[in-house]
Amino acid sequence: MNQDLLNELINALTILPGVGKKSAQRMALYLLDRNKDGASILANTLSNAIESIQRCSNCRMLTSNNLCGVCSDSTRDKKSICVVESPSDVLAIESTGGFRGRYFVLLGRLSPIDGIGPEDLGIDDLLNITNNDEVKEVILATSSTVEGDATAIFIKDHIKNAKVSRISYGIPIGGELEYVDGTTIARAIEGRIEIDVD
Repeated sequence: MNQDLLNELINALTILPGVGKKSAQRMALYLLDRNKDGASILANTLSNAIESIQRCSNCRMLTSNNLCGVCSDSTRDKKSICVVESPSDVLAIESTGGFRGRYFVLLGRLSPIDGIGPEDLGIDDLLNITNNDEVKEVILATSSTVEGDATAIFIKDHIKNAKVSRISYGIPIGGELEYVDGTTIARAIEGRIEIDVD
């Protein structure tokens, strides 16, 4: 086996979050020594995903179709939209089964220090969706960080026709949704509070 190619694989695996050199080494050796079939499936699936997966034209979730599974599901509640920061937040909420509306994925949060403004998050697209007569409630499920709160307040201030609520129950301050358990997320959605529009 080409030693350089082995090191290349180990280094490639370290790009995954939470995977250091030792973990990457264990993964590489496992895939090459004990599960070559699994390694081939992984390589092919990853290659296909890179080629085929794109953003949903409506909510910006990752999908291999023009519309994601949620947006193309006619049984979902079109009157309720949950605004989240990332695709992982959609997966976290969906895993609870506690929300039957639609989503909008911001792909980040406002951060003037990092040069991230409303136009970088597609907030104009969100407002076009939410400010039509069909949408009755916008649930802001941004993280409870300073930037997440600022993003929620900014969006709330620009929503015209819908009730605006914010998840709050059980989500820790400074917490990221993808690391919170499903029951806590379900309670946060269920126990959301309306944000007063001045």
